Amino acid sequence: MAPTENSDARLDAIWIKRAHRGPMDAAQRVSLERGQGITGNADQGGKRQVTVIDGDLWDSLQHTLHPDVEPSMRRANLLVRGVRLADSRGRILRIGDCRIQLLGETKPCERMDAAHAGLRAALMADWGGGAFGEVLDGGEITVGDAVEWEA
Repeated sequence: MAPTENSDARLDAIWIKRAHRGPMDAAQRVSLERGQGITGNADQGGKRQVTVIDGDLWDSLQHTLHPDVEPSMRRANLLVRGVRLADSRGRILRIGDCRIQLLGETKPCERMDAAHAGLRAALMADWGGGAFGEVLDGGEITVGDAVEWEA
């Protein structure tokens, strides 16, 4: 199934991980660096510079888990709404003026169950763990920015 989008697609949340296995800090605005990722984030360079989760899918998963399960427990950097991430490998996601090439599905690890029992299993299907990618065009992104697939 091809990824879909709607005209209200937006960046709904941002988190920065200061250290590996460290806390996820919410942010309203961050800078993306081409070929590196989010300025100040522990994961820099490589293929997994930025991780993205689908906020609409998260909402549906939350109903099967518990209302207190927060998206930050997934430990992703960006939460988007209005675009479907499933089967998006190779596609380019534009957020504001920045572009991220999604390179694959982020598989949830055992840390998800440490955050909430059953979270890992709930995220396994339909790209529930989100996607990872590398920054093609850097710049600033802000919560509320428009999100779209590049043609």
